[in-house]
Amino acid sequence: MKPNAEDILINVTPYETRVAIVIQGSVQELHVERGAERGLVGNLYLGRVQRVLPGMQSAFIDIGLERAAFLHVADIYIDKLGTARSGRHDEPMKPIEKILHEGQSLLVQVIKDPIGTKGARLSTQLSIAGRMLVYLPQDPHIGISQKIGNEAERAALRERVQRLAAAASAAAGQTDNGGFIVRTQAEDSSDAELAADIAFLRKTWLQITAAMQTQGAPALLYQDLSLTQRVLRDIAHDGTASIQVDSRFNHQQMVEFGQEFTPALVDKLVHYRGERPLFDVYGIDEEIEKALGRRVDLKSGGYLIIDQTEAMTTIDVNTGGYVGVRSFDDTIFKTNLEAAQSIARQLRLRNLGGIIIVDFIDMQGAEHRDSVLAELRKALARDRVRTTVNGFSQLGLVELTRKRTRESLAHMLCEPCPVCAGRGEVKTPRTVCYEILREILREARQFNPKEFRILASQGVIDLFLEEESQNLASLGDFIGKPISLAVEALYSQEQYDIILM
Repeated sequence: MKPNAEDILINVTPYETRVAIVIQGSVQELHVERGAERGLVGNLYLGRVQRVLPGMQSAFIDIGLERAAFLHVADIYIDKLGTARSGRHDEPMKPIEKILHEGQSLLVQVIKDPIGTKGARLSTQLSIAGRMLVYLPQDPHIGISQKIGNEAERAALRERVQRLAAAASAAAGQTDNGGFIVRTQAEDSSDAELAADIAFLRKTWLQITAAMQTQGAPALLYQDLSLTQRVLRDIAHDGTASIQVDSRFNHQQMVEFGQEFTPALVDKLVHYRGERPLFDVYGIDEEIEKALGRRVDLKSGGYLIIDQTEAMTTIDVNTGGYVGVRSFDDTIFKTNLEAAQSIARQLRLRNLGGIIIVDFIDMQGAEHRDSVLAELRKALARDRVRTTVNGFSQLGLVELTRKRTRESLAHMLCEPCPVCAGRGEVKTPRTVCYEILREILREARQFNPKEFRILASQGVIDLFLEEESQNLASLGDFIGKPISLAVEALYSQEQYDIILM
């Protein structure tokens, strides 16, 4: 077995599928798909233009979801005849108001899931992913994955795909003007595997075009594969040692799918029959709990603090209780090296995307900084999601950008705290006490009740009875009204009510 061989664990229940990628007993990546919240990326919809916004050069499209989806002019495909094509080409792009109009039906594809309050991001540049190839029904171009760097190999792959696509069209007696992008998995593929992918993708496209003729907008025309099927198509590879599934039905489905599309991986599929839950055997649930926390402990005694916000994610590195055996500089260097490896793992594990700012412990020597940066880049090279690392800034911070592909683990499994409203902190009992005193003073100037009664949490009432009793009594004397107290056990620390008796 290869030293960095992956084991893929799949836990299936009627309501949720969870996938964990484990290397040498350590969880590196987690994927969660819930039936009620299945991802939309890759889905094709017949949508209806709801609103065109010339000032933003964008439009809102109704695809049948709770929130309208968003289409920018740069994501509109225009063919060579001048009707809608992507702005990536050389010709100047028409204004969106000259391309779309309200009420228009439009075939669109989701390229980014809804995140937070934002609707799904759409494109009219369509693509359908297979195991080896991505089919481009509107574009005859044959592209090659940038990860295949050998020019001779790229040319050979392009020639093979062109030949096989032409042969498939001739055999079917049909003309197909679509093109393909050759994925990294196709690097060592056989002609039979490529031909099977071409046939599957073209058949899928014919089913989509047929559905367009019978469906009215908005309508879902094509849904991407389930998570278990995507494990075989996108995640598993030659370095995968085993794929364990704890569901007999899903194991059989994966075997059938694999025999048709990924035969090289079928022998790696294992139906887990153990008495203990699969994720318990490998401690996956414990790792999920840790991945939802702010603090990540390092083996040396140092630790990371990870804070995820709407705009960016910040990661702070601390030495904690670690004391090196040689010098303080050596302690800092070793902690930062370990932190670089841990950060790369946490980005994958938590699926953090967008801008990420890392505050390593300050290092005096340029050699140490270069070594830490090299270690970070090396660890991130194993990440299947594209990540860009910039060097140290003048403030000693490292900026990363990681492509957003789906919701982060925390956003998928958690929601904002109802007590602190997502701030991560609550007002102190003393702050709440003073708010209540000010509110009573305002109420006393407008109304003339016989008595004021304060309903609040135990901590706030206790403070009024003890340290703040003098201030409460002084206010009662000032307004000339009695003020009574009552504990409301269900109230959070910030909640209170003032009852006019």
